Amino acid sequence: MTEPLVLVADAGPVRTLTLNRPAALNSFTSQMHAQLREALDAAAALESVRTVIITGAGRGFCAGQDLNDPGMAPGDDGKVDIGAVIEANYKPLALRLRAMPVPVIAAVNGVAAGAGANLALGCDITIAARSSSFIQAFSKIGLIPDCGGTWLLPRLVGRSRALGLALTGDKLPAEQAERIGLIWQCVDDAALMDTCQALAQRLAAMPSKALAVTRQAFDAAAEMDMDQALALEARLQRDLGRQHDFAEGVAAFQQKRAPQFKDR
Repeated sequence: MTEPLVLVADAGPVRTLTLNRPAALNSFTSQMHAQLREALDAAAALESVRTVIITGAGRGFCAGQDLNDPGMAPGDDGKVDIGAVIEANYKPLALRLRAMPVPVIAAVNGVAAGAGANLALGCDITIAARSSSFIQAFSKIGLIPDCGGTWLLPRLVGRSRALGLALTGDKLPAEQAERIGLIWQCVDDAALMDTCQALAQRLAAMPSKALAVTRQAFDAAAEMDMDQALALEARLQRDLGRQHDFAEGVAAFQQKRAPQFKDR
């Protein structure tokens, strides 16, 4: 039996997806893309899953696209249609992350390069081991950031830093990534998975629907003026205010007890 390219493990309401090509630093192939999308779809469909962690097996998170993958083979004209690879794999992956009904945490162990870096940054919260690093490696092979990188980077760190990272392709250590606001937190290597699991369990006990809608509101408001953002807030709050979790949260506050959130 061939070992899965994405390992799935549950700890109560937290599902961990581990990219599993450690000998290749978990670089992407078309097969691994398909298994990761399938695993994310399955997690999204299960009411029992309330937080997802994505990490990598071995000494790296993800080194980006495997250039030796058959999907990168030249066509009849001798050229590689990278646009087709983006449309088939990276675009649906980035959009799947953005539409997950539960929070997604990236636990970055080791290098996160190219599309692997932007996979991590496309998660809701990115926590990195102190020895890990982020590399926008695209310029080194004549390409631009993909897997949502052109959208994510300027929003996370501003145009100047985003261009600096993308144009130079320099390695950014995890501590510096935290300092400039590219990621949420940098922790000691030995504490990475325990830190991510503790946060995931905490988020799993919170109102999942409201957390997912918060992501939706932030992403949408980035393209709006303030009047439009305020109108969006009213619309989303109107819907959330009719849900079980709002009534439960208010009741729990008034009764001085722990809430039991259910919406997703």
